[in-house]
Amino acid sequence: MAGFPTGVGVLTTLDAGNHPWGMTCTSISCVTLSPPTLLVCLRQGSPTLEAVRAGGTFALNLLSGHARSTAELFASGAPDRFARTPWCLPAGAGGPHLAEAAHGVADCKVVRDDVVGDHAVIFGEVLGTAHRSLPDPLLYGLRGYAAWPGQP
Repeated sequence: MAGFPTGVGVLTTLDAGNHPWGMTCTSISCVTLSPPTLLVCLRQGSPTLEAVRAGGTFALNLLSGHARSTAELFASGAPDRFARTPWCLPAGAGGPHLAEAAHGVADCKVVRDDVVGDHAVIFGEVLGTAHRSLPDPLLYGLRGYAAWPGQP
């Protein structure tokens, strides 16, 4: 699958103590438009997955082409990742919004949680979205990041 480029997101959530959790995610797909539902695949044993399961909500931050460093930061597992990037928590959000890195955010409630091998497939019904007019979404493929090429 390394040769199949995909969009890059950072899934974020809050635990019971309102501590933010997040991880980079490239296994993302739209499932249905009615009701609007998406899925993300998260590694079993991830603290972010445990926080999603406990809280029942998450935000999927779809990264812009300039946000490679954010993707790498949230893939690293660095404990201070939220101190190193701007974020906010709008009313009704499913998790923190990465204010400067995301071109779009989907706030979701968990409607299904399936385990497949070493990953959990989390289905989220989209309760709200936020959009910024940032061009060039971030892609991941061939084990590297790239911005979407500009319009001709």
